[in-house]
Parts: sequence; structure tokens; C-alpha cells
Amino acid sequence: MNNNKKIWQEGEGPREKLIEMGASSLSDCELLAIFLRTGVRGMNVMALAESLVAHFGSIYEILAADYNTIIGFHGMGAAKFAQLSAVTELSQRRYAEQLACENVLLNPFITRQFLQNLLSHREREVFLVLFLDNQHRVIRHEEMFAGTISSVEIHPREIVREAMKVNATALILAHNHPSGKAEPSFADKRVTEQIIKACQLLDIRVLDHFVVGGGETVSFAERGWI
Repeated sequence: MNNNKKIWQEGEGPREKLIEMGASSLSDCELLAIFLRTGVRGMNVMALAESLVAHFGSIYEILAADYNTIIGFHGMGAAKFAQLSAVTELSQRRYAEQLACENVLLNPFITRQFLQNLLSHREREVFLVLFLDNQHRVIRHEEMFAGTISSVEIHPREIVREAMKVNATALILAHNHPSGKAEPSFADKRVTEQIIKACQLLDIRVLDHFVVGGGETVSFAERGWI
């Protein structure tokens, strides 16, 4: 630890702590308080942030909540919902820009975070494809198929057709489990095999398939299935 750093004193605001010690030193509630900016009558901003986290259970659940759910909470209105939504979108765009510049295989954390931000809050199954160039940088991402709460119909030929349009040489597949459980199903494994076979005909590699559920992401490649 750097001995020149000031010891954090209780009672100082989260902004001062961030400037003095860095953003990573802040708790979830302190980070949330910075974005909320103000409290409400009888409750300062830190108390409001702590109340939100206690009610929803996590930062993830707060940011995933819809408009009506957020403004139904005491002290939260349209302005604060807009602030939280903007933070979520800004984070998502940051990861998207990084993916366009970096080899996704060299920075799998960014890929996971991007997919978590994009898919974890969805109420229905969505099947997404990252189309990559020959240096494994993301050309574009596309939500190819959408389904019900428990299933989505996938057409491998449409994925191959889209890959050819953008001259992709590799793909990363991803879909969400709205149930919150990321463990891949037998159907997930079967459709992955079908997509791999369809892509092999045109020498397009499938590098991974991520299943996103709640705060967890399972990688087929890490499991040795690809």
C-alpha cells in the first residue's frame, strides 16, 4: 500500500474517496451514490444507495430493473432512472469499442462483460453472434434470433449467410437464459454443433459459445466443447 495515500475517513463523501484512492476502492453503494448524486428528504444519497442495494440485492439487479420498477422505489424518479440507464449504456458502448480494436481471444474478460451487459437483463431468450475478422476483432454484433422465456429457434444457414455478407472469418455465439441459470442445455450443445458444421463448409471458425444467466457466464471453449 502506498504510505502517501490518505487513510480514508468515515464521513467523507464517495467522490473524495474516489479521487484520493481510485474508483476500485469504492464499495458498490459508494459507486451507486456517485451516479445518484442526491438523496431525498430524510435520507442522504449514501443511505438511498444502501437502501436500493438492500432492496434489489445487487447492483446488477438495480441496473437491470425497468422504468416502472425503479420509479416505484421511494426516492427514485425519472431523472435518476435516466442517470442509471445512461451509465449502463455507456459501459456497454465502451466494451463494444474495445472489442472492435482488440483480439477477443487475448481479452476474454472484455467479451464476457460486453455479453453480460447486453444479455443478462433480457426477459426472453436472445441469440447473438459476434462476427470477427481474421485478427479476431469484432466487425459487428447482431441479435440474430429472439424467442420465448425458455427457448429460441436457431437457423445456422442464416448465421453463415450473415457471416459471408460481412466477410467474417470467425464467430462467437452467445445467448441468455432468462431463468438466471447459465448451465448449457443439451439443446444448446446440439445447435452449437450444427452451427459449427455449417460454418466449416466455408472455412469459418466458431471460437466459442457463451451462455449468460444472471451474473454468470459459461464458456463452451473453457469447458472443452469447442
